[in-house]
Amino acid sequence: MNKRRKNSLIFLGKFILGLILVLVFAFVADFSVVGRAYNIIYKKSQANLISFNKTSAVGEIVQQGREFYQLEQFYQAVTVWQQALKIYYSQDDELNQILVLNYLSLAYQKLGQWEEANRSIAESLKRLKTNHPEQLSLLAQALNAQGSLQYTQGQTETALETWQQATAIYHQVADEIGYIGSLLNQAQAQQTLGLYLSAKRTLVQSEEILQQQSNLQLKITGLRSLGNTLQAIGEFEESKRVLEQSLALAQEQGSSEIAATLLSLGNTLRSQQEPEIALTHYQKAANLSGTTILRVQSQLNELDLLLELERSQQAKNLATIIEKQIDDLPISRIAIYSKINLAQSLLKFPDRQPLNIAKLLVTAVQQAKTLSDRRAESYALGYLGQLYEKSQQWSNAQKLSEQALLLANAPDLAYQWQWQLGRIFKAQKQAEIAINYYNAAFNTLQSLRSNLVAINSDIQFSFRESVEPVYRQLVDLLLSSTDTENPSNLQKAREVIEALQIAELNDFFRSACLEGQKVPIDQIPQTEAAVIYPIILTDRIEIILSLPEQPLRHYSISVSEQKVKKDLEQLRYYLEKPYITSVGKSLAQQVYNWLIQPIAANLTQNQIKTLVFVLDGELRNVPMAALFDGQQYLIEKYAIAIAPGLQLLNPKPLLQKKLNVLLAGLTQERHGFIALPNVIEELKNIQTQVPSQVLLDKTFTSSELQQELESVPFSVVHLATHGQFSSKAEQTFILAWDKPINVNELKTLLLVRDKTNSEALELLVLSACQTAEGDDRAALGLAGVVVRSRSRSVLASLWNVDDASAVPLLSQFYRELATKTKTVTKAEALRQAQLSLLRDPDYRYPVYWASFVLIGNWL
Repeated sequence: MNKRRKNSLIFLGKFILGLILVLVFAFVADFSVVGRAYNIIYKKSQANLISFNKTSAVGEIVQQGREFYQLEQFYQAVTVWQQALKIYYSQDDELNQILVLNYLSLAYQKLGQWEEANRSIAESLKRLKTNHPEQLSLLAQALNAQGSLQYTQGQTETALETWQQATAIYHQVADEIGYIGSLLNQAQAQQTLGLYLSAKRTLVQSEEILQQQSNLQLKITGLRSLGNTLQAIGEFEESKRVLEQSLALAQEQGSSEIAATLLSLGNTLRSQQEPEIALTHYQKAANLSGTTILRVQSQLNELDLLLELERSQQAKNLATIIEKQIDDLPISRIAIYSKINLAQSLLKFPDRQPLNIAKLLVTAVQQAKTLSDRRAESYALGYLGQLYEKSQQWSNAQKLSEQALLLANAPDLAYQWQWQLGRIFKAQKQAEIAINYYNAAFNTLQSLRSNLVAINSDIQFSFRESVEPVYRQLVDLLLSSTDTENPSNLQKAREVIEALQIAELNDFFRSACLEGQKVPIDQIPQTEAAVIYPIILTDRIEIILSLPEQPLRHYSISVSEQKVKKDLEQLRYYLEKPYITSVGKSLAQQVYNWLIQPIAANLTQNQIKTLVFVLDGELRNVPMAALFDGQQYLIEKYAIAIAPGLQLLNPKPLLQKKLNVLLAGLTQERHGFIALPNVIEELKNIQTQVPSQVLLDKTFTSSELQQELESVPFSVVHLATHGQFSSKAEQTFILAWDKPINVNELKTLLLVRDKTNSEALELLVLSACQTAEGDDRAALGLAGVVVRSRSRSVLASLWNVDDASAVPLLSQFYRELATKTKTVTKAEALRQAQLSLLRDPDYRYPVYWASFVLIGNWL
């Protein structure tokens, strides 16, 4: 195609989009703004609608409202329920007034009309008399609706208390459906609050009830709801088990729930990194769907996964099939979101057709307006703005994004349009305005914390695509502004990167993960440690350097993100070889030149002895000890530690007199993992250095470990066993004799210790673990272990170390810690242990000594 022809088509496309924009603005000009709040799909509402007289005239109106509600036509439901409420007021029928007020609150929540939802539920609760037995079911329903409203507004603790009250009443009136539903609500709130053990107990309780359920249809749908809840909180293996049981029962009964369960199972399998099996389930769900909407939902999930797998032709073919069906869907919220989801997928095509996408989104805007669904309208307008952004029509993109932001009365929507406006102004070189919008998006994300995945279930959501870039792009703006040495800019950039690391861990655990008293690194009394913050951006590495009692300093190294990632991946590959090649040394020196060479003079001038790294992205997969300056490895000059963020758990120097170690290990082959014959020698050597107790092989079970932790206040726990760190919490574990112990279970075990010991665990040693192969974010699992263990420090290996070389290294490490003649920090003890192997001809290569990293408190 010649250039002139191409330009004319671009102009024509922009002209058509311009016409569509005029229509959109004409259509959405009249709207009001309501208060900001979260939004959540209230999945249990159908089960909570109690019976009434459907044969009376007003009963028929209420029933019509229920039908509208089930069709997701919430505005129509509100309209007819308001009519019914007026009639019940005129009849002085208080019970049915309460019933309809409960319904109205649920519908208002769906529409994002929080004030009206609050008003309705408050009026309902005001009229309820708790000492009237006939009102108990209504009270439970009202409390469940109130809990949903509180949860969507970020009042998670209050919502949990409200749902607990509802659960107790449902139990009292023997309402099993309501009881199970409110238990599932509780579990999600508990997980959001980081109460993993409580959430687990609640889910076990709900499953026990479901397993005893004689009504098989209720059991099928209940198990599917349980499976969906488990998937939402990151319990993927349990979710898969429960959903497979629900599917088996549905198939035995010939139930109409088969397709819906296949869709849920496909979502869980996708979360488990099983894309091929997930695709098969989506296809089966689409083929077996009894309704067009369920078929389209299944196909949309398949389309999104195909795009993720970069199967462009299959995705195009499927998109064509979906487009032919989507216009026939009856107007409802789910139909609107289906159009938005399809538009979102079409935006990912390199040869996207902007006119088709615009038509989809305009239809979604119009239908949302018809239903008075502000949330759906905001989504549709926002993505229409994104379409104009991609077409570089900045003025129109800005107007649409501002409209979407005004309608976004919930932070999970607001941050997206604040971020979008930031991008739009950044593209127009208006950095100050862009920074303001990015700061707004950042602050909004901070208010959301751990609940992003749960509240974005309507629209395709990916942390790496939808959240992480906000932080990185804000840092990019802060550190590329004309005043890069401004202390407030440097402090803000550092704060943003810290927030990103916390957000990554919250996403990893699907819950709030940071607990206990934290102390900022800068406030730790020390004069010989420098803190280094390398930040990987698209076109450079930014380094922020913190020296004792000095202002922050800033350095920039021009290098592409692709090169950084490629070189780090190759360096890791060479470091794991039982030798070192010239290529490996060259890569190690390259990374040294990026991170250390610009600050080397500062380190020398300030007589720094310890380097503390707050690492970003793929840098976490490479041991800093192995960086090479052309003459020496970095460990030969400095003790090295990794901080999982800007704050540490109440850091204190290690007191030798308090050293008391619980040693546990496996020497035999277990659960498909090879034997570790040198573990016996490793543990025996440590026993000669420090007071300790041992659990070996058959005695090293999860229950025995728990019992030992309960009975003795150990300051150090040393686990010489296989383990894996992964970017997925359910695939991060250590191996005991009886079973793998995942990272959340490890937290539970160590919490038992905390109940009997006021002092935090000083050190957790994982001597035979490794990061998951082929997982570029596997070190996130290691950071997760640090956080979940509530230990001041963790010593672990990045790759599977030869257990013969681990014996002398760990023996020397404990020897250094136990010395009575001088005070040695944990970082220096590790350095001396690593140097002892580096100087040994048999173990001089990095593969033997560099893998061990100290994370957390280095004192």
